[in-house]
Amino acid sequence: MRTLSLRSRFLRGVTASAAVASLAAGLAACGGDSEAATRTGSAPAGTVTVGALSNGAAKETELKVPEVKSISAELPQEVAKSGRLVLGVGALPAGFPPLAYVGQDQKTLTGAEPDLGRLVAAVLGLKPEVKNSTWENLFVGIDSGKVDVAFSNVTDTEERKKKYEFASYRQDNLAFEVPEKSTWNFAGDYRNLAGKTVAVGAGTNQEKILLEWKAKLAKEGKKLTVKYFQDNNSVYLALSSGRIEAYFGPNPGISYHITQVAKTPNPTRNAGKFSGAGDTLQGLIAATAKKDSGLAKPVADAINHLIEDGQYAKWLAAWNLSNEAVKTSQVNPPGLPLDNS
Repeated sequence: MRTLSLRSRFLRGVTASAAVASLAAGLAACGGDSEAATRTGSAPAGTVTVGALSNGAAKETELKVPEVKSISAELPQEVAKSGRLVLGVGALPAGFPPLAYVGQDQKTLTGAEPDLGRLVAAVLGLKPEVKNSTWENLFVGIDSGKVDVAFSNVTDTEERKKKYEFASYRQDNLAFEVPEKSTWNFAGDYRNLAGKTVAVGAGTNQEKILLEWKAKLAKEGKKLTVKYFQDNNSVYLALSSGRIEAYFGPNPGISYHITQVAKTPNPTRNAGKFSGAGDTLQGLIAATAKKDSGLAKPVADAINHLIEDGQYAKWLAAWNLSNEAVKTSQVNPPGLPLDNS
């Protein structure tokens, strides 16, 4: 099973990211990289405001995160001396809410990904500096040393481990979105899809998984109808009108859409998740640094401190992503195998 890049999975698939264009118009003209549009306003030392300028996508939460000296002591000398942690995000040109997109001030990069990067920087006693770029230039930045560590929905794969080191921080999940009044749940079993009509984005990882389930059900004498639509509006119109019973897409995009329609006449809910790596491996999203940079360990330790201190759970809850929580951050955990990277 192939996995698509962040850009493919969030921009090419049918997700809730249609709203990105209006939110992120200011980024589109910035070219391959942007710094000025990504810096947060001044905040008291050791304080990170999660969900700031989110335009309703998150519950703004102020977290006090003082430096942990025992963890910052693990930093490579060059990074420690610089006093800053350069965070890479590959969200140009459009962004991908709720993970990374331009905020309601039309200039500041907000989202769950840069927020976690800022929390990690606080634990390490460093000033966060966010560099936003295209997906391709994100890795160029890591390779060249212009970016210390990327927080950009990067899936941990064995192929990527040839050049990068990882500190996991979120599950890589897909999900089913249904009308709030629906009583159907996926419950982790493809057989519960029998007799259902489900929409999915063409050419996406989730389409491949859904078609595999459809083939399995056909062998069992059961039917799964798969529908395709050209845009998000069409998907959600079909969902609200009952022409489809569920939409299968990236969990973060679905979580975002659920927050956007919660107070409308057509609210939706999450009806179950599934690993983006398939049924044999839980896919993981990880902070990404250059191999042998020495950054994965202190970043993982910082994330684990946030987990133990409860700040990690508050970060996820603010962005409606609690169903992607990991119990611990791991350095270079098992990733998608080479034949599936």
